[in-house]
Amino acid sequence: MTSSSIDSAPDSAPAPGTFELGGTVTIPRLGFGAMQLPGRWSGPAGDTANAVAVARRAVELGARHIDTAAFYFSDTHRANDLLREALYPYPADVTIATKVGPLRDETGEMYAEARPDQLRGEVERNLEDLGVDVLDLVHLRVGQLGPHVPESLGERFAVLAALREEGLIRQLGVSNVTAGQLAEARSIAPVAAVQNRFGVLDQADAALVDECADAGIAYMPFFALGGGHTDLSSENLRKVAERHGATAFQIAIAWGLARSPSIVQIPGTASLAHLEENMAAGRLTLDEADMALLGRRQ
Repeated sequence: MTSSSIDSAPDSAPAPGTFELGGTVTIPRLGFGAMQLPGRWSGPAGDTANAVAVARRAVELGARHIDTAAFYFSDTHRANDLLREALYPYPADVTIATKVGPLRDETGEMYAEARPDQLRGEVERNLEDLGVDVLDLVHLRVGQLGPHVPESLGERFAVLAALREEGLIRQLGVSNVTAGQLAEARSIAPVAAVQNRFGVLDQADAALVDECADAGIAYMPFFALGGGHTDLSSENLRKVAERHGATAFQIAIAWGLARSPSIVQIPGTASLAHLEENMAAGRLTLDEADMALLGRRQ
């Protein structure tokens, strides 16, 4: 590892514990996010060989839950295509989650949300891109990529529930939702996972994290490492990182795993070095003193 003294045998799997996704599929609580594999949305294009190597290495290091979306693409690369090239035929114990809802044109502009009558096409697009007959987990993402939008998601979620009954989707999730929207979705069909913004220095969604734990629903944070939106520069975070000979990013991952048994971390990267660092964080154990320093912000 480049920036941590954590003992990490290169091919050893992380030990973050597991979660029963939807009560049916056991996944390690440290997975991998594919958003960065294609390159930045408005920046340099990704490198195919590097992206393929990162995806394969993530699985080698123990990631068994991979988060992607058809709208994760750069000018030259698409996350789903890269995952298919790297991992197809997919290992039987790997679960791939995708998201539908936001519509993004070829210039990269996120211009609208899919209407109910467009969602089947979005699901079929993910099926085709990934080369599978059934999608393991599909999140309905609301509010495009902006903040929570407290509107009804019932009609759209019902479409995904029908596609689940049809056999195109195994499990359903929701993303970027309020507690009310989660309740609305659960009134329509079982919800296996929530994907919302949450992290050690960004804890506004704490109550929903706890609600998910009580309900047996996986909580999969996005921007758990800041995502360029939250600066991981807390003095207490630095102290805990120094205590463990780790980086702030590793502590952020470990904090989420310690914060709630429902949290499944999905940090993303297009760097092999950062991937190794992220996956090694699964072997960090934070004690009560660490958690007291880092706090539980409401």
